[in-house]
Amino acid sequence: MSTWLIVLFVLAYAAIALEHPLRVNKTATALVAAGVLWSLYALGAGGAHGVSHELGESLMGTAQIVFFLMGAMAIVEVVDAHNGFEVLTSRVRTQSMARLAWLVGLVTFFLSAVLDNLTTTIVMVSLMKKLLQRREDRLLFAGFIVIAANAGGAWTPIGDVTTTMLWIGGQITALEIMKGLLVPSMVSLLVPLAAIAAQLRGQPVHSPERIDTEGSGGTTAFERKLISFWGWAS
Repeated sequence: MSTWLIVLFVLAYAAIALEHPLRVNKTATALVAAGVLWSLYALGAGGAHGVSHELGESLMGTAQIVFFLMGAMAIVEVVDAHNGFEVLTSRVRTQSMARLAWLVGLVTFFLSAVLDNLTTTIVMVSLMKKLLQRREDRLLFAGFIVIAANAGGAWTPIGDVTTTMLWIGGQITALEIMKGLLVPSMVSLLVPLAAIAAQLRGQPVHSPERIDTEGSGGTTAFERKLISFWGWAS
């Protein structure tokens, strides 16, 4: 039974990774695979009663992540609705895609270390909508934002859910995990970031047109700074 579960998991994971070539939505693949895997596991464990506890814990963990994402995305949308991101985007002056990649990657890395990688990813991807006009550019930046956020969240106890749980449980200490994982995390960031920056060298930034938010219906500079500070603090 374990062999079949592993084989199905690997096939489902490969189908999710190859979503575009297969033209099958990864959400549908994940839902179907989860249902089949849990069904097979229940049959092997002697029925639904044998896996009710494990299934309940799995659903609880999934629900916690979903509610966390809903709260984080709500905060991001409120900040965006009040033009709070303009406080940051107005300070980005570079017209080089390579320099922008380095800037976004490093900011994401260190921001993820003091926040958490999920919130950082949501915030930075939202910022890319304000800085990049072309969809393919935003997708490229979103990809290495995920890499930078995961690398930055690994070397502090509050940067990732896993390290936070280990820290609370007493399995790790803040100083030791920072000393042991800072260098590997930096390598995990710098290697793909250097490759992406080399690929983007010489390409200009295609920025969307910025609308003047002052005046009727807009927000003042103080209001944008206030809502931006509130969003980061939340």
